[in-house]
Amino acid sequence: MTETLELIPRQWKVIQHVREKFSCRACEAITQPPAPSHPIARGRAGPKLLAHILFCKYGLHLPLNRQSKVYEREGVDLEVSTLADWVGAAAATLMPLVDVIRAHVFAAERIHADDTTVPVLAKNKTRTGRLWTYVRDDRPFGGPDPPAAVFFYSRDRGGEHPEQHLASYAGLMQADAYAGFNRLYEASRKPGPIAEAACWAHARRKFFDLARLNKAPIAAEAVDRIDALFAIEREINGATAQERVRVRQERSRPLISELQTWLREQRGKVSKHSETGKAIDYSLKRWTALTRFLDDGRLCMSNNAAERELRAVAVGRRNWTFAGSDDGGRRTAAAYTLIATAKLNDIDAQAWLADVLARLPDHPAKRIHELLPWNWQRQNIAAEAA
Repeated sequence: MTETLELIPRQWKVIQHVREKFSCRACEAITQPPAPSHPIARGRAGPKLLAHILFCKYGLHLPLNRQSKVYEREGVDLEVSTLADWVGAAAATLMPLVDVIRAHVFAAERIHADDTTVPVLAKNKTRTGRLWTYVRDDRPFGGPDPPAAVFFYSRDRGGEHPEQHLASYAGLMQADAYAGFNRLYEASRKPGPIAEAACWAHARRKFFDLARLNKAPIAAEAVDRIDALFAIEREINGATAQERVRVRQERSRPLISELQTWLREQRGKVSKHSETGKAIDYSLKRWTALTRFLDDGRLCMSNNAAERELRAVAVGRRNWTFAGSDDGGRRTAAAYTLIATAKLNDIDAQAWLADVLARLPDHPAKRIHELLPWNWQRQNIAAEAA
């Protein structure tokens, strides 16, 4: 037996729904079955096609103009403007799911936060908007709740945007040293202050760049000391919060104390204007926020969970180059929310979107939680078992 791997081209189909009309000769009443629901109002795109277009753009970073060319070679003429209208309409249809995911993320005891740039089309040029992400991932401390990520779009990076996003949130937040978050940490904030947990990956990166490029011995030793802390974290990843605190108190706290003393000693040996001095100051000025993880097992040492979700945006914007408008930016945020959450739960985002788009028009609003990725996965497992 000789096996050969082969590719069979996909098929395009026009599906016709025939609805017979009946009339009663006695009473002259006319009856006809209702038309089937469409994922988008008066749309002629099926749920699988819409899911494919959404996933190709925001999951595989394939812009709509390239998709249009691919479909044209396969004998289907779909203009870029048509695809853009479908993306916008599909995003609007899926907004109830986005809202539920958003509520799930902000119900967490701890979240990760970060943002990145996104070019937005403007007259004769592009301007710089922002995509913000907030990630809930309780898996590092063995939490039972499923992970999820929510994205927001804004025209700029003003601090009022995270204040609006997190207006109802009070808990732990892991983030970088962005000054726009500072008002969130104030004790007088309502409904309560957010506890800041700074990112050791950011602190390490400043030393790492100096050690790699300038071969700075102080920076190289700082990297080695921080790496020893991260090695302990890898050992306790997934353990309970109580176990993580115990190990950190026994093994990480002595290393942290030694690192602080050593940084202060080295700070006195270098100029405050040197890059090494600035890297040391970055850590020492945020020492309370950097060391908060020692006493709370729910916290991580880094904000990598949020940075991983923004990686898709960084790759995508090199391909689709810009959002067409502020509305396009908001649609982009909605699409990334859905696809990122599906990936975090290890399910096929395209298959999930296709099934949700087919069911959502007729699905009861009070049961919208049944369509969330983690519930959808359990339903599929139960169906396969049956």
